[in-house]
Amino acid sequence: MDLMMKKTVHKHNLDGNIEIRQNLEYWLSRAPEERLAAVDYLRRQVNGHTERLQRTARVVQRP
Repeated sequence: MDLMMKKTVHKHNLDGNIEIRQNLEYWLSRAPEERLAAVDYLRRQVNGHTERLQRTARVVQRP
């Protein structure tokens, strides 16, 4: 039995959601360093203060 992973893509129209558009415009107006610092801050909230991203391994047993 072949196991195959299928890619899934969801497209959303940003014109209908003003809040998302405003957030996008705000972050695009910020310097790359500030955007990177914000992403790192959010990463630390989820993963703690580790220097590396945590990886998960999924073990699948074949019959």
